[in-house]
Order: sequence, then C-alpha cells, then structure tokens
Amino acid sequence: MFTKLDINSEKMFVPFHQYNSTSRVEEIALERSKKKLRYEPYEKISIIEVPNVPNLGKITALRFLEWLQLNPEGVISLPTGKTPEFFIRWTTKFLQQWNEKDIQQELASWGLNPAIKPDMRSFTFVQIDEFFPMDPARNNSFAAYINRFYIKDFGLDPKKALLMNTWDFKSSYGNDLGVLFPDGKIDLSLRYRASKNNLESDQQQAIIMADEQAMAYEDRIKSLGGIGFFLGGIGPDGHIAFNIKGSDHHSTTRLLAVNYETAAAAANDLGGIEVARDRVVMTIGLATITHNVSATAIVFAAGEAKGKVIQDAVEHIPSVSYPATVLQKLSGARFYLTRGAACLLPERTFDGLRTDAKAEQLFEDRTLVDVATKKRKKLSDLMPDDLVFDRNGSLVTKKINNLSAQATAVADRIKNSIQKGLAEVSGLSFLHTAPHHDDIMLGYLPYLARLSCNLKNVHNFVTLTSGFNAVTNDYTVRLLNQALSFLSTEEVSLKLQNGYFDYTNPALQDHDLSHYLDALAASDEKKKQAAESARLVRNLASLFKTQDAQLLIAEIEKLKLYFQTSYPGKKDIALVQTFKGMIREWEDELLWAHLGFGSRNVYHLRLGFYTGDIFTPQPGWDNDIKPVFELLEKTVPDVVTVALDPEGSGPDTHYKVLLSVCHAVKAYVQKYPERKLRVWGYRNVWFKFHPAEADIVVPVSLNSFAVLKNGFHACFASQRTASFPNTEYDGPFCDITQKVMAEQYCMIKTVLGSDYFEQHQNPCMRSARGFNLLRDMDPETFFEHVLSLQKQMEL
Repeated sequence: MFTKLDINSEKMFVPFHQYNSTSRVEEIALERSKKKLRYEPYEKISIIEVPNVPNLGKITALRFLEWLQLNPEGVISLPTGKTPEFFIRWTTKFLQQWNEKDIQQELASWGLNPAIKPDMRSFTFVQIDEFFPMDPARNNSFAAYINRFYIKDFGLDPKKALLMNTWDFKSSYGNDLGVLFPDGKIDLSLRYRASKNNLESDQQQAIIMADEQAMAYEDRIKSLGGIGFFLGGIGPDGHIAFNIKGSDHHSTTRLLAVNYETAAAAANDLGGIEVARDRVVMTIGLATITHNVSATAIVFAAGEAKGKVIQDAVEHIPSVSYPATVLQKLSGARFYLTRGAACLLPERTFDGLRTDAKAEQLFEDRTLVDVATKKRKKLSDLMPDDLVFDRNGSLVTKKINNLSAQATAVADRIKNSIQKGLAEVSGLSFLHTAPHHDDIMLGYLPYLARLSCNLKNVHNFVTLTSGFNAVTNDYTVRLLNQALSFLSTEEVSLKLQNGYFDYTNPALQDHDLSHYLDALAASDEKKKQAAESARLVRNLASLFKTQDAQLLIAEIEKLKLYFQTSYPGKKDIALVQTFKGMIREWEDELLWAHLGFGSRNVYHLRLGFYTGDIFTPQPGWDNDIKPVFELLEKTVPDVVTVALDPEGSGPDTHYKVLLSVCHAVKAYVQKYPERKLRVWGYRNVWFKFHPAEADIVVPVSLNSFAVLKNGFHACFASQRTASFPNTEYDGPFCDITQKVMAEQYCMIKTVLGSDYFEQHQNPCMRSARGFNLLRDMDPETFFEHVLSLQKQMEL
C-alpha cells in the first residue's frame, strides 16, 4: 500500500491577483546609475545593473518589499542557495528594524512608504524546487533552508507555505523514500518500462505517485492565480528553478533528471559530485513561472562566470536551449546583474565606463585584443573595418584616434608584462596565501616553481581555512580503514610507545612527508599508504591527546560510526571538521615538500569565519585578521600573494579570505611604513585574467604542465576525482588550469604573432605552450580594490 506525498493538504483561500508591478525602486536605481531599463539593442528584456554582490542583494530586497506593499496577500516564490545571502540579510534587516529612524529614511529614499510595513503572514509562499528524494529534516534540504531563512526570519505563515515534501512515503519497504532509493539515484525509465523485481515495482509506483503530486502542486499554484513575485538565480547551463537546458517553455511542475552542470553546482550542498550526479529533482516549470502575465519575475546573477548564460538569456530568441529566454514574454521580467555578470552585454558595459577613465582604457585594450583574436590577426595588423563589424569594436572605434598607435601600445604592454615574467627575481621574501590548499598550485605553480629555484628567495606558504568542506565522507572513511590496518601491526604499536607519533615535533612531521615522496619516486604504493597513515595517526593522536594504540583504534571506530549515521552534505561536528582539515593540510605540505620546503615553511591558520554554515560570518579582527597580521610580522615578506576575486562574486571563502588578508596588510603597512610591500594577485579555476589586465605574464612549458598535473594527483588525493568540481569541466582542477593557461597562450600568440615566440632569444619563450597571468599591485591599489567591496557589505 502506498500513501501519497503530502503537499500541504490544508486548503488555502487566497484571492486571485492581477499584480501591480510598478516600481519606484527601479526608477530610482536607474536615475542613480544613469542607465536605461531596456537593453537597447534587443528591447526584449529589462536590466538593472549594480556594482557588486552586496548591492545586488540590497536592490533586490528593496524591490521585494516594494512589491509586498503593493500586493498584500500575494503569492511569492524565493530561491535557495548562496546567491540570496545578501537579499536575505537586507530583507531581514529592513523587516526587523522597520521602525528605526535610519531605516525609515532609507526606505523613503527608495520610494517605499515607511508607514506601511508588509504583513508577512498574509503572503503565500511557493517552493521552487527540491531534490527527489530529500529528507526535509536534513540541513541541506531546500525545505530546511526555506523554513529557516524565509518562514522563520521573514515571519511568513507556515500554513500558507506550499512546500514540496519529497520524502514521506509509506510502502511495504518503509515509511520514506530513502528506503526505496537508498543511494538517492532514480531510474525515471520506470515511468514507461516494465519493472524487473518487487523493489523496482515499488519504485515505479513511487515515481508515478510523485508525478501525480507534481501535477497536483501545479494545480494548487494555478488555483492561487499563479506566482506574483518570482525571484531566482540562473544556473551554469542557464537554468531557472531546475529547468535545465532543453526544458520546454510550456513545462509545468515535474520530476526530471539534472545534467552535469547542475549536479556540479549542487555538489557542495549534497556532499560531492558522486552524490549529486544523476540526481532527480522536483521543480516548478517554465510555464509555472510565467503563468500569471502580470507577475514580477526577477533573475539575479553575479560574476563574470555568469556572463555567457546571461548574454544568451537576454539576447537570444526564445529557445529551449536557453531556459531563461521564456521571461521575454513577461513585461514584469527583470535581470538584476552585477557588472561582472553583464560583462558580455557590451553596450551596457561600455555605457557604464564613461565616467571611469581607467576602466574605459582597459575596455578598449581588451576589445583590441579580443578583436585581433577573433580575426586571427596580430594587433599591428588590425584595420578600422575589423572594429566596425565587431560589436565591442564598434563601440570603441570612435574613441580611438589612431588605431595603429593604440594597437602597438597594447602589444608593447603585453610584451613588457612577458619580460617581467621572464626576468630573474632574486633576494625577495614571499608569503604565499591561499583560501584553500590547492589554490596556489592552481593559480601560479609554474611561476612559483621558477621563483623557488633562486636560493636568495625566501618562501612561506599559508592556507587560511582548514578546507574541511572539500573532503567527502567516503574518502575520510577509506583513510580511517587504512589507518586501522596500519595500527594493527606490532611495529606501529612499538613506535607509538616510543613517542614516534609525537604531534608536537615538526621534524617527525617532515619524516612522514619524506617517506611518502620516497615511496612516490619508487612507485611503492604500500609505502605511500604507510606514510599517509602515519600522518593520519599523528593527527588522531593530536586530536585525542593519546599515543595508545588501543585508544586510537577505539576513537577511529567511533568516527566510522559517526560517518555511518551521517549523510553527505551535513554540517560536521567541530572535531570532524578539524580532522578533515588535517587531511587537507597534509596534502598541502606534500605539495611544498615537492619543492623542498618542510612543515616549518607551511602555515595553517584555520580562520574562524570558515564554519561550514550556509552563510558564514564576516571576518573579524581576533579570529580572522589578527592571525594573518601576526604571520606578516613573523615572516616579514616583500611580496604577499592573494587570490583576487574581481567583484566578490566568486566562492564565498575566496572573498572573505581576501578581506582578511587586506585588513591584515593594511594594519601591517601602517605599523611598518618603511617596508616596501608588494601584493601579487592571482586567479585560478574560478576566474581568469584577460591579457590586458595582467602585468606579470609567465611562459609555461609542457614540462611545467606535467609537473602541475603530476603534483596535483600525487598530493591532493582527496581531490583527484573532483568531488566538488567546476561546472564547466567534468574532471580534476589541474586539467582546467592547464586549459586556461593554454587558451591564454593561444590568445597572446595570435595577437603578438608567432614570429615573436619562435624567434625569441629566450628558450623559455620558445618552449612556451601556456601563459600564467598575475597582477602586481602596490598596497594602496590593493586596498582600493578590496575595501570598496567591503564598504558595500556593511549592513
């Protein structure tokens, strides 16, 4: 017997709405930015553009509150994930502090009526999507997110929340879908093929029942008059809700399987791509979103990584290949974008640069490089017609008085950057900083390997978070089982008794590194595992303050039981977070041991903001900034390297590490003004520099690529299978890094000409097949970049 999934059985009486979509907030935003609402070349979609992520959240919150004032008792549908963080923070702040004088003034300045606080309990909430199956009690379910941030923090009425319960399901196998689908994998072919056994028969009935419930969910939404206010992000394949690429614009609420891009984006929430791949979701359809023709539908996006899917959604004719093009039929549809997300809408981008001479110059330089690349011409061979018939080129052509002179100047700047990358660097002390343990490797290992060959240079390395989120439960259990076998030998027991696993002795930690690399060189897998287990046992001894073999075995068994009763994607307890972080720290030390650096040169700061929560706190002085400042005092660097996020739109950890380093460097420079510090910004698989942006351009040979790849696979065992991959590539991060560097090489070789490379006097240039790009800054330039972002973060 089967019991239907419950979709809020209590009937909701909500009046049908012809929604008011007038927006004074948008008018004011456009007045302040001096931009037009319509994207002029196409006139199909309306855009609100803001400088960065915090502003994006604020303007979205204000528009939401304005809509609530105009449409009491309306139907709203809001997103989950990382993107809504600042929308949630601003909305919560406005609602909770509505009657405070400064908030009243702020609301009035944006055209809202401060005398009318929305009655949040009058609104009906519609959940957008959910994984199928998913226990709503799990902290990584969308239902848990909605209950925490929208129902609780916004004060919505839970009885008026239409939620997707994709879990409770009574059958002969049990009372939930976790029993029918223990690995979370659903074979949707059971909809139309014959079942092979009793289990498949029950699974088939469950899928059919879920399809019926999806249809009922759709009917409930339509009975409410449709969604009045829809807010959603846009996925790496262009999806809105979970309507992946290829979705019918007439689609309704349904079950469907996700594609790779969507699975990769969800990997962090679900505990790895192994869990996320081939998952099934329940989602409202594209027709569900657009059912009410008077609805306000906003898609918000941040960062250059979203540039292409935004361009497709805005500029392409309606197509199943570009799901968000369905919004072109709604007069109340909007795209709220950061400048980075709008980077491939050239008319918008160029229009926004007219008051910033530096930014305008960079746009012109980038355009010349891009046009030359498309035309497969050297910069010196560009003709005016090449620009006229290119979208970006047509925008800048009137600004360029002498094309030949400017093209030559751009080529010369790139050549100077290459000469800087080729130049010998000697007598400098470096502090290499990273958000995660493989960021430096993925960012600029080819250059770092060269720098480390000069004995007059000093190198110290610091990872600022413990990186525990990047270690899957399955991988951790494998290491624990390996450690159990290791501890069972008499030899190891004697070593424990003799203090060999003293976790306070750095020299003994270096023994583990040396033994592992010796085994790696000898291709001795057994000895590699022994060295790996030795460090793991040392970590366990540190955690549990014992070197007794039996006690350690007992603690390992407890850890294994913890993982057996946990689920992927769950926030780990503090002890497990520390233990997983130690696994990453071992991998980090292995990498730098490749270059001859021991554990004394490698620091692990484990900054406090990195908590494993959905939204982590902003960095503070004591837990996050002071440790970096003290390390600067200890190492006295001439150069500090940082992962440089262009607009605070990348991984949350990257931005907060950048902020911590910035404040630490600022305090350091103020205390020691006589020390001439430089800051080198690097980017890795999340963002890449354009050749016109970078001023250190380092040639990378095939040998360097081999070192990068072999080093990654040898050291970062937890990342070999790319459990938390980039959405653009199904494979390890080292392969993406090589791909980026090779693409940048092809670009630069095209615009400078092959003769420059093939006839260059330096063999490093003749052997180059990739380029590694960095940006060299003085502290003030660095502060200006980072602190302008932070200013917008403050609520």
